[in-house]
Amino acid sequence: VQLQASGGGLVQAGGSLRLSCSASRRTISNNGMGWFRQAPGNEREFVASIGWNGSNEYYSESVKGRFTISRDRAKDTLYLQMDNLKPEDTAVYYCAASRGAMGATTTSSYRYWGQGTLVTVSS
Repeated sequence: VQLQASGGGLVQAGGSLRLSCSASRRTISNNGMGWFRQAPGNEREFVASIGWNGSNEYYSESVKGRFTISRDRAKDTLYLQMDNLKPEDTAVYYCAASRGAMGATTTSSYRYWGQGTLVTVSS
């Protein structure tokens, strides 16, 4: 499986961005999916996850109420709608496909990773 993340960019605080993650070479429609992020000097941290059928959404406390994860199984695409962005959301965002049908909060639970897309939020 090859995952391609896109949609990052520069946005002012309070603005919105929508990240996409498309899969190729093999379907990920039966895998749980997740988004992680990594800021300079920090470890990669969990952002959001979703189950294989679009249920069981889970968010980190820092993004809950502002970010929404979703997926289109027919298109093999994962999304992350990010609203009310804050400067502390600045990071490289990675999408990942889990080893099973459900999403998870730990990096070790994921088998395939995208290359990352940079999100920069200015104050």
